Amino acid sequence: MLKFLSKVKIEFNALDSRTAACMEFIAQCNAGKARESNPACQVLLKRRTDDNPPQITVTYVNGVEEVIDAACTPAQDIRARILERGRYLETEQMFREAGEPWPVMIPSEELQQEFAGTKPKKAVEKTQS
Repeated sequence: MLKFLSKVKIEFNALDSRTAACMEFIAQCNAGKARESNPACQVLLKRRTDDNPPQITVTYVNGVEEVIDAACTPAQDIRARILERGRYLETEQMFREAGEPWPVMIPSEELQQEFAGTKPKKAVEKTQS
């Protein structure tokens, strides 16, 4: 997960009951595999004393920053969001390295074409019977 990030900033009030996602996300960031995937990623922890909701700010390796409301977003959803965006970044990088334009533009006539489908032979036979 950390391999897609350059910085993670976790802010929460320790006395707030909405900090569960922050605590779980800290544990995920400090896990051995996560740290090994990107030792250069900064993981910052800011303990607050105000009543603001807990938040996690992630900065991706391409510089894009995303602020996540950790009061209503489970840690697993935050992790899934980071992995999804990371896969997108990897795909973008592959296209750029291959000299292909990004984003990929699919002509509208190709989108309108019929698609024969990929049903298994048995499924096709059942629908014809």
